[in-house]
Amino acid sequence: MTHNSWVGSLKIEFSLLLTPHPEMTDHDYMCRALELAERGRGRVEPNPLVGAVVVREDRVIGEGWHEKFGQAHAEVNALRQAGESARGSTLYVTLEPCCHFGKTPPCTEAVIGAGVRRVVASMLDPFPQVAGQGVSRLREAGIDVEVGVGEVGDLAARRLNAPYLKRLRTGRPWVHAKWAMTLDGKIATRTGQSKWITGEPARARVHELRGRMDAIIIGRGTLVADDPLLTARPPGPRTAVRVVLTATANEMPISSQLLQTVAAAPVLVVTTDTSLNQLSAWRDRGAEVIGLSAGPDGKLDVKSVLTELGRRGMSNVLVEGGAATLGSFWDAGEIDEIHAFIAPKIIGGSEAPSPVGGRGVAELSQAWTTAKWHFELQGDDLLIHGIRQPDA
Repeated sequence: MTHNSWVGSLKIEFSLLLTPHPEMTDHDYMCRALELAERGRGRVEPNPLVGAVVVREDRVIGEGWHEKFGQAHAEVNALRQAGESARGSTLYVTLEPCCHFGKTPPCTEAVIGAGVRRVVASMLDPFPQVAGQGVSRLREAGIDVEVGVGEVGDLAARRLNAPYLKRLRTGRPWVHAKWAMTLDGKIATRTGQSKWITGEPARARVHELRGRMDAIIIGRGTLVADDPLLTARPPGPRTAVRVVLTATANEMPISSQLLQTVAAAPVLVVTTDTSLNQLSAWRDRGAEVIGLSAGPDGKLDVKSVLTELGRRGMSNVLVEGGAATLGSFWDAGEIDEIHAFIAPKIIGGSEAPSPVGGRGVAELSQAWTTAKWHFELQGDDLLIHGIRQPDA
C-alpha cells in the first residue's frame, strides 16, 4: 500500500527533501510517515508498523521507521537522523509514541530529550500499556500534541495496522485468504487437477505473500490431494508455521512433504481432543500437535483455532486450504483480506470445485461488498486484492 501525495514519489532522495517546502501540510508529512511505516511489513510483527518524519522550518531533517522487531522504533530512528537539529521541530508519527519499557526504552523520553516542540500522531495506540498515556506524558513535558491526522482513509494508519488492531481487540490474527481460479470460478478440474491454474508471475506473488505470514493454514483435504510444501521460495522476512486443520486424524500421511521439511519450517497440526492420540506419528517426526474442543457439529471451531494462533503472538495468517477450509473461515466471519488470482482459462464441469465452500449466504445482501479493491496483472493472470474490514 503506497500513497503518492508526497511531493511526487518515494524515489525522492533525502538530500532533496532538505529543500524547504512551505506548501506542505500536516497531512502531506503524515502521508510520508505512512509510506515509511509500510517498509517494516513482515519484519516488525507482532509490533505495529510505524513511520516518523521530523520537520523544522519546512524542511524534512529526519526520517525513520520501525525496521525490525526488537530494534529501535521509528521515532528514535528519525530523531537520530535529525540530530541536534531536532530541537524545536515537529515530529510526525503514525502511532502514539510508547511510554513504557519493552524491547526498547520509551519513545516519549527520546522525543522529550530531543527537544521536539510539537508532535502530530495519526492515532492513539490501543496497547494497554500505552493507550493515551504516551500523549499525556508528552503534554506534561510541555509538548504540543495533535492526534488524528491521517487516521482514517484508504491508506491511513488504521488500514496500515489493521492486523495489529484486530489482534489487540479480539485476540485473533488478521486472516488473509488466497486462491487461484479460472474465469468460470474453478480451483481444479473435476478430477482434482490444479497444477497449474496460474502462471509463474502469479505463483511468485504468492511466495512473496507467504514470506510475510506468521502461519499458512490448510485442511487435511489439501494435504492429501496436493502434498504442498507451503514455504516461501525464495524466503521472505518471516518463516511461517505451516498449520494443518483436521477434526479427525484419518488419512494424515507421514510421507508428507511438511514432515520431511519440519526442520526448515515448523509444522502445527490442530485437531480435536478426541483425535489427539491418533497423531503420535506426526508428533514423533517433529510436528507439534494440539487438540481443541470440537464444535456442536464435530468440527473444529475457527474462532478457537485463531484464538490459539493469536495467543502465540501471530498477527497475519494465510488460509490456502481448499473450498471446505476457506468456507469454514468465511462462515465464521473470519476472512479479513482476500488475494484472488484469476487465470484466463475455462474448465467447466458441475463437479469442478469453486474456491469457497461451506454454508455460504442465503441473500445477496449478505455477500462481500466493498469498494476497497485493488487490481493487478500478474503475467497473463489478474490479481484481485480486497480488504473486508479496512478500518477495523
